[in-house]
Amino acid sequence: MIKPSARVEHSRDTHEQHPSTSLEMSGVRGKLTANAPLAPLVWFKAGGAAQWLFEPKDIADLQAFLRELDPSVPVMALGLGSNLIVREGGVPGVVVRLGKAFAWVVTVAKGAFGIDDVLDCGGGASGILVSSMARDHAIAGFEFLRSIPGTVGGFVRMNGGAYGSEVKDVLVDCDVVLRGGDLVTMPVADLHYTYRHSNLPDGAIVVAARFKGHPGDPDAIQAEMDRISASREASQPLRTKTGGSTFKNPPGEKAWELVDRAGCRGLTLGAAQVSEKHTNFLINTGTASSADIEALGEEVRRRVKDNSGVELEWEIQRVGRK
Repeated sequence: MIKPSARVEHSRDTHEQHPSTSLEMSGVRGKLTANAPLAPLVWFKAGGAAQWLFEPKDIADLQAFLRELDPSVPVMALGLGSNLIVREGGVPGVVVRLGKAFAWVVTVAKGAFGIDDVLDCGGGASGILVSSMARDHAIAGFEFLRSIPGTVGGFVRMNGGAYGSEVKDVLVDCDVVLRGGDLVTMPVADLHYTYRHSNLPDGAIVVAARFKGHPGDPDAIQAEMDRISASREASQPLRTKTGGSTFKNPPGEKAWELVDRAGCRGLTLGAAQVSEKHTNFLINTGTASSADIEALGEEVRRRVKDNSGVELEWEIQRVGRK
C-alpha cells in the first residue's frame, strides 16, 4: 500500500496537519510528479503546487493507483482548470489529471441503450470536441457544450450548463472510478442533479460518459455553435486570464446583475479585477495571486449582500491551503 510518511507539515495559516506523502512508483504506468506547479494548468495562471500530480495511462492504471493509495490521502481531479482557484499553499495529496488518453469521443451503435444518437466520451474530452463530433455525425442537442470551457469529467460532476441546457438533459450514464479504485457505472438518475451540483462521491473521478442527442442537420448544428461562440465572444472576457462564471445564479436572479448593481464592475484588488465586460467574471490582469482573486470575490459577495440582501454562492472551486 502507498502510505504517507510519518513526517507532518503544518499549514501556515490554519495550522492543520497534512501528511507529506512518500509514494512508491511500483506498478504505476502513468506519470507521477512530486510538487507539481498547478498555475500553468489553470486558467487564472496563479496558485501553488500539487503535492503529487498523477496522469494515468488508462483507466486500469488509475484504478491500480487508487487501490494502493492510502485512504487517508486526499484525491482531487483536474480537467482544463477553467473553473478553479488554486490557493498559494498548494493542494495536499494527489491531483489526478486525465490527459490525451482520456480525450476521446466515439459514436455508439444505433440501438445501444435503447436510444439512438449516443456519444461515448472519455473524461478528458473537451466540450468543444464533444459538440464537434456530434455535428460531424448529424447529432443535435450538444451545441451548448461548445460554450463550456471544461472536460467531460468536470461538467458531468458539476452539471455544467449554458444557453438553456444542462448536462442532466443529455447524460445517459457515466463511468466513475471511486476513491478505493472500483470502477462503477452510474445512471443519470443516481447523480441526483441540481443546479451546478451532483451527488458524485468525494474523490470519485469521472473517466467516461454517454450522452444522448437527436438527429439534426450538420449545417444547422454548426450555425447554432457559431451563434453561441459569437455570443460568448461579445459578452465574456475570453481572452483574459479568468476562471469562467464566478458565482451561481441565485433563484430568480442573475449573478452578474447583482454584482453590477452593487457597484462592483471594474473593482480591483491588487492585479485581480471584476471584469468590466461581464461582471460575473474575475480576471487576473497580470500578476494577481490566488489570494487576491479569492479576496476580491469575497469582497464582491460582501457588497452584494449589503446592497441586495442576496448571499452569492461561489461557482468557482477554491482548493488547497491558504
